Amino acid sequence: MNISTLCACSSDGFQTMPSTSDFVLSTFASCTDLFSDRKFKEVFFKITGYATKTCIVKEKRENMFLFKILFVILQANYQKNKRKLMEKIQMTTPLVEMDGDEMTRILWKMIKDELILPFVDLKTEYYDLGLPYRDQTNDQVTIDSAEAAKKYGVAVKCATITPNAQRMDEYKLHKMWKSPNGTIRSIMDGTVFRAPITIPSIHPCVKNWEKPITIARHAYGDVYKSVEIRADEPGVAKLVFEGKSGKKQEVEIHNFDGAGVIQGMHNTDKSIRSFAHSCFKFAIDTKQDLWFATKDTISKTYDAQFRKIFEEVYESDYKEKFAELGIEYFYTLIDDAVARVIRSKGGFIWACKNYDGDVMSDMLSTAFGSLAMMTSVLVSPDGKYEYEAAHGTVTRHYYRYLKGEDTSTNPMATIFAWSGALRKRGELDGNKALQQFGDQLEAACFDTLNDGIATKDLVNLMEGVEAKAVNSAGFIAAIRERLEKRLA
Repeated sequence: MNISTLCACSSDGFQTMPSTSDFVLSTFASCTDLFSDRKFKEVFFKITGYATKTCIVKEKRENMFLFKILFVILQANYQKNKRKLMEKIQMTTPLVEMDGDEMTRILWKMIKDELILPFVDLKTEYYDLGLPYRDQTNDQVTIDSAEAAKKYGVAVKCATITPNAQRMDEYKLHKMWKSPNGTIRSIMDGTVFRAPITIPSIHPCVKNWEKPITIARHAYGDVYKSVEIRADEPGVAKLVFEGKSGKKQEVEIHNFDGAGVIQGMHNTDKSIRSFAHSCFKFAIDTKQDLWFATKDTISKTYDAQFRKIFEEVYESDYKEKFAELGIEYFYTLIDDAVARVIRSKGGFIWACKNYDGDVMSDMLSTAFGSLAMMTSVLVSPDGKYEYEAAHGTVTRHYYRYLKGEDTSTNPMATIFAWSGALRKRGELDGNKALQQFGDQLEAACFDTLNDGIATKDLVNLMEGVEAKAVNSAGFIAAIRERLEKRLA
C-alpha cells in the first residue's frame, strides 16, 4: 500500500476497502520489520487503537481512510529515519574486544546491541576473557589479547574475575590464574589514567573538591607481579640476586622461629621511566599539575628509585615546558599526599605506584559518586591504548540476574570504555564520524542522567533533579532514545 493507491480511492472505492481488523492485521503482517522498532510500535498502536475504535463505534469509512493516510505518512517518515540510521558509521581498523565475566558481561552485550551496533559497522578482533575460557586456554587468550592490543593500537576491555580460592571451587579451575589486568599491563607496560565521570546533580563527598582528580597508576610490577612462599616451619628467608657478571647480592629477610609468609616483588628502571614520561606528557596535554607520592622514607631503595627517576626525567625533559605552561610538579610522601588531596580543590593528576593507584582510584570514584562513574585507560609508552571499566564484575547483581530477579547495575564506566575506544580509533584513523559518535554517546549518557533517569546507586546521591530509578535495560534504553535524537 502507498500514497498513490490511497489517493486513488474514490467514494465508490470505499465499498471495496477491507474492514478495520483485516486492514490492521494485513498491515502488521506486511510490515513486521518495522515492529522491531520500539518507538514505531508505540505510535502505531496508538493510531490503530484510536482509528479502530472510531470506525467500529461510528461506522464512518472516512475515519478508516484517514487512518490509512496517517499510517502511510508514519511509515514513510519511519523509513526515511530508518535509512538514515542504517547508514552506519564505517570503520577501517578493528578494535581489540576483550569480553569479560558475570554481570558486566551481560551489560557488555546490552551496550553493544543497543548503543553500538545500530549505529556503527563495528569491526573488532574478539577475545573471550571470561574465566571459563581463560581456564580452558591456560590463560593463553589473555596473552593473545594483549599482543593484539599492541598490534592494532586500541582495545576495549570488559571487567574480569581474578580468581581466589572460592572462585577456584565455584568455576572448577585448573589453576588460580593471575589477574588478567596484571598480565595485559605487564605486556603493554603502560600507565593507567583514571578520572571520575561527574554530573551537576551529584556533588563530591569532599565539599571543597571543585574539579575532578585524575589518578595516574603505574601498571607494571610491584605486588601484581610478586611471588610468595608460605613458610610452614622455622627457618631463614633470604633475598638473593645473581648478576650475569657473576656478582651476587644477598640479604636476610627474616629468621623465622615459626610459620609465616614471604613475598618478593620487583620493578624495572625502564618501566618506571616510561611511567614518568607518560605522567609528564599527560600533565602537559591536559595542562594540570602533577603530584607524585611514594614512601621513600621507609622503602629507601625500592620507592627511592621511583622518586629518583621521576626527578631525573622531569629535570632533563619537562621542567621548561611545565614552567612555560604555569603548571607544577612536586613529590611528597604518600601519607602527606592523602592529606593534601582531601584539603585540595581538585583539578590535578596524582601519580601513584601500582597498588596505591588501585586503592586510591576506588576511593576517588566513590567520593565523586560511584565506582561505576570513572573512566580508565591504559596508555603504553609507544602510544597503544586499552580502555576498560575501573570496577569489578558486580557478582552480587549477577547472582540475582541468574535467579531471574531485576537488577539496576550502573553501566556508565563500561559505556565510556566503548566511547573512549571508538573515539581514539577514529582519531588514529582520521575517522571524524567515529570520533563524533564517541562524543555523542557520552553526551547521550549525560542527557539521560541530567533528566533524572539513573540506576539505583546514583538516585539517592542526586540533587536538584527529580530522580527516577530504573533497571539496567531501562537506563540503556533511555540512553539510546537520546542518542537517536542527537544523531537524527
